[in-house]
Amino acid sequence: MQTHPHVRTDRVAVASVTGVLTAAMGFSMLQLFVLGALGPRIVPDLGMSSAMLGFTTTVGFGTAALLSPIAGRAVDLLGPRRCLGALLGMVACALALIASAPGYGVLLLAVGLGGAPQALANPATNKAILAAIPAPRRAGVTGTKQSGVQLGAIAAGLPLATLAAVAGWRSAVWVAAGIAVLTAAWVWRILPADVPRNPQGANAFGAESGNRTAGVVRWLAVFSVFLGAGMASINTYLALFGERRLGLGAAAAGMLVAVLGVAGIAGRIGWARLAAKPGVAVVLPAGLAAGSAVAAVLLAVAPQVNGLVWVAVIAVGVFGMAGNAVSMVLVIQRAAPGRAGRDSAVVSAGFFAGFAIGPPLFGFLLPVIGYRDGWLTVAAEFAAAAGVAAAWALRDRGQRSRALPDRARRDRTAQA
Repeated sequence: MQTHPHVRTDRVAVASVTGVLTAAMGFSMLQLFVLGALGPRIVPDLGMSSAMLGFTTTVGFGTAALLSPIAGRAVDLLGPRRCLGALLGMVACALALIASAPGYGVLLLAVGLGGAPQALANPATNKAILAAIPAPRRAGVTGTKQSGVQLGAIAAGLPLATLAAVAGWRSAVWVAAGIAVLTAAWVWRILPADVPRNPQGANAFGAESGNRTAGVVRWLAVFSVFLGAGMASINTYLALFGERRLGLGAAAAGMLVAVLGVAGIAGRIGWARLAAKPGVAVVLPAGLAAGSAVAAVLLAVAPQVNGLVWVAVIAVGVFGMAGNAVSMVLVIQRAAPGRAGRDSAVVSAGFFAGFAIGPPLFGFLLPVIGYRDGWLTVAAEFAAAAGVAAAWALRDRGQRSRALPDRARRDRTAQA
């Protein structure tokens, strides 16, 4: 896909597009972040149990996983600007439902509706990057926009939670819904108009065959299932682990989650920039998953070593949270012509499936095996992700080394 003719490639234009894509990523999961951050106020008000609140996460990610293939096709057909506008409109509707929810049933409906923006987020933003960002800057923009997810969590945990303490949780959610509408207008102003689909167009790299690209996507999807399962378990149970097993106060346990998010932002931006080199991008997923496995082992032994939990949390953020960002860089680098939306959606579906599977499995095992073995189980999930990624990297390098002689012969024939 070529750079859109109406988008300038100067720093201001790139920064504007990066900002709007980062905001869209933050809003795509805001309904779940709001429920997590405002849960202590929402649960008693709606007569819910803690288990009922936890089930909303499974519903949200499960719906996103199911809708991802449809979302990817929609992005390829309609274009990123239309789909990002629809994403933010649905986020506003989901937040409005939460703000007005009389009970648990409407809350679940809102979370289910919020699965559609989650499914659209990566395909639409990746497609926008291919259309509007010069090739040398795509990896860096990808890492920055992926950090928008963590920024959304921070927004729910700080300004919205503060507003909820002053004006009530429903008012805070209504404000978030209004900001989503304003962001939709920002998307429409900043992004270029969607161009007609061109199945014959070439992507920025133009060298990948359809079959090889499909293989990359499948490998990354399986990698993302294991990575997502481990990351979701840590996200869900980290604060509880800090409070119940390490004896931290509620504020310090919450700080663990905040540190995880900040480290995740740094990891996503830093590793995605490094992945701009295709040869590096191939080996990064395996290395990041292996680093995450080591971090999970550190969590398992943290009760025996004072302060080790903070090292473990930073490592999880720097390595584990960066894995999905690097996957998206690879998708953008390898996307088949006209299929960037669908390819992104397949990888995202794997990640969402892992998020839907991981926490229930961890919660089921926790009473039986305890936190130590629970974190070791998470380490095994990360190790499985590393194994999948390493196997793909070796296979990909083998294919490329075999392709070089064929390409050289074709070049000699053309010169002759």
